[in-house]
Amino acid sequence: MMFETWWLLALPFVFGLGWMAARFDLRQLLSEQGALPRSYFKGLNFLLNEQPDKAIDAFIEVARLDPETTELHFALGALFRRRGETERAIRVHQNLATRPDLPEPEREHALYELGQDFLRAGLLDRAEESLRRLMSGPYAASAKRVLLELYEVEKEWQKAIEAARELQTLEQKDYRVQIAQFCCELAQDALQRKRPEDAVEWLRKATQENPANVRAPILLGDVAMAAGDARGALSHWLGIEQQDASFLPLVADRVVKAYATLGEQGQALAWLRELLKGNLAAELLDTAYRTELEVNGPVAAATLMREQLRRQPTLLALTKYFEAQAERASATAPEGQSPEASQETSQETAAIRDLLQARTRNLARYTCRECGFRARLFYWQCPGCNRWETYAPRRTEALG
Repeated sequence: MMFETWWLLALPFVFGLGWMAARFDLRQLLSEQGALPRSYFKGLNFLLNEQPDKAIDAFIEVARLDPETTELHFALGALFRRRGETERAIRVHQNLATRPDLPEPEREHALYELGQDFLRAGLLDRAEESLRRLMSGPYAASAKRVLLELYEVEKEWQKAIEAARELQTLEQKDYRVQIAQFCCELAQDALQRKRPEDAVEWLRKATQENPANVRAPILLGDVAMAAGDARGALSHWLGIEQQDASFLPLVADRVVKAYATLGEQGQALAWLRELLKGNLAAELLDTAYRTELEVNGPVAAATLMREQLRRQPTLLALTKYFEAQAERASATAPEGQSPEASQETSQETAAIRDLLQARTRNLARYTCRECGFRARLFYWQCPGCNRWETYAPRRTEALG
């Protein structure tokens, strides 16, 4: 009983302590609110009323009066950049970066954000200037990554190689795939400038950097072909089968052209017919059909497509079969058939061909493994996410 009485006597004391603590917190809150500049509340009011320009002016005033509000500006600047309002983002971050009383870590943060703003706005020189001031310190790695992106946009491939090597050392991350592709870009530029020796040197460096790079032997074949060495070009292109056979469809037309230069179209057809028996048939069907049609005519092309339909029935093979039949019907009338009946057959075959062509024209697409961007053409660098070697050399949608 005495224990319960003691607690009853202590309750008023406990309540008294709670009341005093609440009063102290309330006074502290009111004191902190009173310390906030009026511009802070004006800025919030402008934001709520969808007046971002006036809100920025108000918050800049807050930053001038109270350095502790810089985080608010970083958040606003990032928000404006994400919304595509790069001029406002630049304005916010420039005011932060030029403040003489801003601590150095926050100044570096502002310069980094400003570099990204300029990059997004397309002001590449100013972006590089801002980011170049951050080559050491906590933002060095982040600045170099943005610089690498900038150099890719500008197609400054040698600078991109240097930036990638620096990042490779700084982050202990593998950039060999990207560096090899930058070398290939330089090789392609050299080829366009009619400097094959420089192109070969860059391709040698690409292979050294990444032996799995398939683009290098493709371009080496182009160099040999441009020099009139069709046999040498074939050795590069056909060697891709040992490296990664799935890339053969990318060089199929080149291989056919090289064999034609050597007068060995039969070799090209034999190579294509053998590949049609494997899992590359869908990718090589169009090249095989066109080559057979050109070398042996529509009857042989139709026979090849009929064989392919028996082996691997697909909508694309059916389309090519009717293309060959339409070519055959328009060239000669079947024996024993009247001209009127022949014309009617030709029109029906052409109608079926047109219907199938319309159905298959947009079926196949190359798809980026990273972002899902789909394209009719093959790209070494995805136009959607700018990643390298994210396109598989085979189209992902079924053709039948």
